[in-house]
Amino acid sequence: MFFPQRITKIKESDSVLEIGPGADPHPRSNILLELEYENEEDYARQFGHDRKLETEKKVVFYDGKKFPFKDKEFDYVICAHVLEHVEDVEFFLSEIFRVAKRGYLEYPLAYYEYLYNFDVHLNFVKFDDGILKYMKKSESHLQEFKPIQDFLFQSLIKGHSKIIDDLIIYFMEGFEWEKPFAVRHVSTIADVCHKQIDLPRVTERPLHTFGPKRLLKELLRSVKLRGKY
Repeated sequence: MFFPQRITKIKESDSVLEIGPGADPHPRSNILLELEYENEEDYARQFGHDRKLETEKKVVFYDGKKFPFKDKEFDYVICAHVLEHVEDVEFFLSEIFRVAKRGYLEYPLAYYEYLYNFDVHLNFVKFDDGILKYMKKSESHLQEFKPIQDFLFQSLIKGHSKIIDDLIIYFMEGFEWEKPFAVRHVSTIADVCHKQIDLPRVTERPLHTFGPKRLLKELLRSVKLRGKY
């Protein structure tokens, strides 16, 4: 989970379900829901890292269909980095809405997939204007860039992740919800991208690459002075 600080509305008395917690369940979750896999290899591919889940919390395994819980059994549900994996996004979200009153969702955006194209990720996802929009990766031209993505994926594995670290809010999305929202299948990449992006300015350019006039501007800017030269 990249934005745990966005989970702010869990009450002390709330019963909390966490779906697909990975190796690090949220400290406030009470029950964990995990998909049951036929073998360890399939589980490891979906898991994303080498560490296994070790917890004293109750873990419930299910077959990927209807959640094994009663209607509104939970006050809050945490579901981080699961939506991009599921086959039937609309049914999955309907089950979340059925068993919980409110919750938190988090997932990677299309930009992340275009860089690394994780095989186990099936969907592009974006929440916009009260609607969660999704598009199957197989409906895009993503695979045409696979030789490039293979290189970038290897760079990520070897720790070259600065662009993700610097621009994490543009590569990942997470939000709390308090009532069910609309879910819509879309067919164009534009529908699962930001409508407008205001990227922060890079400030770490080596000073020796600037000319004297630009260098003076950068030095003044660095101490928050402004002016025309």
